Amino acid sequence: MRSPRGLLAISGYLAGRHAPAASVSTTGHHSLFFARAIQILAQPEPVRLQELSAPDSGILELRLERPEVKNAINWDVMRRLRSAIEKIQADAAAKVVLVASSVPGAFCAGADLKVWSCSERKLMGSSEVGEYARSLRSTFSSFEALPIPTIAVIEGAALGGGLELALSCDLRIWGNAELGLPETGLAIIPGAGGTQRLPRIVGRSRAKELIFTGRKCDAAEAVMMGLANYCVPAGEAYQKALDIAREITQKGPLGIRMAKKAINQAMEVADMSSALAVEGECYEQLLHTQDRLEALAAFAEKRKPVYTGK
Repeated sequence: MRSPRGLLAISGYLAGRHAPAASVSTTGHHSLFFARAIQILAQPEPVRLQELSAPDSGILELRLERPEVKNAINWDVMRRLRSAIEKIQADAAAKVVLVASSVPGAFCAGADLKVWSCSERKLMGSSEVGEYARSLRSTFSSFEALPIPTIAVIEGAALGGGLELALSCDLRIWGNAELGLPETGLAIIPGAGGTQRLPRIVGRSRAKELIFTGRKCDAAEAVMMGLANYCVPAGEAYQKALDIAREITQKGPLGIRMAKKAINQAMEVADMSSALAVEGECYEQLLHTQDRLEALAAFAEKRKPVYTGK
């Protein structure tokens, strides 16, 4: 984001290069052009990734900031999400990711409807729309595959692709939220993982009902069916998610990563013996790590008897 001084410098530079020597109407035209240029430059990034400062080091915050369309996901947002995922993957100090919205009343409205609008439909055929769905599916799969815990902070609407983004997170905290997968109303299906992740979380029958009817439900119902970990009063979802993230950061980071790997990989195998084999492999990899030695030393220190002098 450029500073106001930088924006003024840019506008002055442009004005200096393009200052018209013609009529007042031309001057007015250029003034409008420069004002529009400054407005575009001043707009916030639609996806923002930042690390929280101490004492919350290791907690990353991924924020959606596209208020004009309630954080709807277009190609640009998708590219920025993938870039953020790559940065998280490369950050060895990262321990937890909070996924939140800076837009009041909206977590994410899903796919940007302009992808299917009549005006753009002339430019985007079925193959292009299909490519959009494949890219969104791949993006959410990459997010789900992050080795550290991810927590969705949902205040407001999480619909379609917005709910699918939340489903790709490990935990979901709901405030004043409304959720749903309305795609069947458009004669399509949830195409960014919704038909697969939802039944794995809430069960096959409940998932079918929500997808077949396309109906919306609130946070309380989401908790009842196991879709949400917690339902909190409006405006309190972020603090609850932050409290959980702080608890996670106090644990052995490699242990947390291996726990996520063991759960995710074992859930994809067909039988218990194979699942236990996955668990065993993850367990063995932790036995001789520095993380474990430090955790054992800290545990032993806590267990030391305190001499009172009596």
